[in-house]
Amino acid sequence: MSTDELSKEQRILRLMRKTLASVVKDATPYGGRANPLSDDTVQDIKDCFALISAREKELSEQLGFNPAQPYYVDDEPPKSKVVSIVKPKRDTND
Repeated sequence: MSTDELSKEQRILRLMRKTLASVVKDATPYGGRANPLSDDTVQDIKDCFALISAREKELSEQLGFNPAQPYYVDDEPPKSKVVSIVKPKRDTND
């Protein structure tokens, strides 16, 4: 599987996860009302999230990306260097 195919699959999974989360958010009842979704449907949604997460983890491992290890920009070497400019003292003998 090429990197382009993996990237496309990752985009699909991300979009599926976001869409499913939006559906759950829109269907969540407010103010103590009864949930319009059955218990089986809620469990199916949880299973879908679990499958999406598991596949995203597999893809990241194939690409050599470790999501458990945080990435900090501060750990990179700086791209520029700070140079101090000191104004020379004036010769008062002139």
